[in-house]
Amino acid sequence: MTSVYVAGHTGLVGSALHRAIANDRQLEFIGATRADLDLFDRNRVVDFVCTERPDWVVIAAARVGGIVANSTFPVEFLTENLRIEMNLLEACHEAGIERVLFLGSSCIYPRLAPQPIREEFLLTGELEPTNEPYALSKIVGIKLVQAYRRQYGRSWISAMPTNLYGPNDNFDLQTSHVLPAMIRKFDDAKRGSQSVVTLWGTGRPRREFLHVDDLASACLHLLANYDDSEPVNVGTGEDLEIRELANLVSSAVDYDGRIDWDETKPDGTPRKVLNVTKIREMGWKPTIDLPSGIRSTYEWYLSNR
Repeated sequence: MTSVYVAGHTGLVGSALHRAIANDRQLEFIGATRADLDLFDRNRVVDFVCTERPDWVVIAAARVGGIVANSTFPVEFLTENLRIEMNLLEACHEAGIERVLFLGSSCIYPRLAPQPIREEFLLTGELEPTNEPYALSKIVGIKLVQAYRRQYGRSWISAMPTNLYGPNDNFDLQTSHVLPAMIRKFDDAKRGSQSVVTLWGTGRPRREFLHVDDLASACLHLLANYDDSEPVNVGTGEDLEIRELANLVSSAVDYDGRIDWDETKPDGTPRKVLNVTKIREMGWKPTIDLPSGIRSTYEWYLSNR
């Protein structure tokens, strides 16, 4: 039996990992809620990891959010994420944990990186300004993992997920990412009989979306099969315009009003799709298509609204 501690198991990614581990008879889940373990408290984190001594650790805990949240709270997005990842990695080192998976984000790559984005494009250009603090914190995490591998011989790895969505997502309009924000906006408009929904930007940027349950399966696959210092992209390798995404979400919600685009608001990176050749060659691929995933996420939202 392999024990797995998931840091941040109540969040979007962590809860998906919790579900995946619970369904695997070879794995044993270890978790701690925010009330039980303050990840900002280094000493408590070290004590917890040294006491539990899991076989695997997945660092899924992070402060996350969309353009609005990143623009409003740049200090918190940088400092809080740095504190979380540094405390956890130091604790894993002190406890002698040999298998750690650090989860980054596709926003670590340069704003104008060649598409699709390959892992080696990291630090080859300027970041997207609207999420730079978050991206910088994740880059530091990747570099820390590589430093521990090089200096102490740890078999630690990093994965870079694309844009995620699914059950237990954040649907707050001030802090959510684009897909859950759309679900919330279209559902609010439908229930309020609003004839128009206004969305940010031009709708022309292209984005890639991965269901969080697919990410969870990828994480477990990497922990069992991958051991190298270079991060691994995790995604579908397919993208679509934000306008197309809006049409998919409005259809899933069954909203029949008009969609307007506020072009005074920022678009963010023009295009972002990951090259997923490396993880595909390791035998993993996603199983949940975007229309089905959006429908099931909306059903979850209705049940938990």
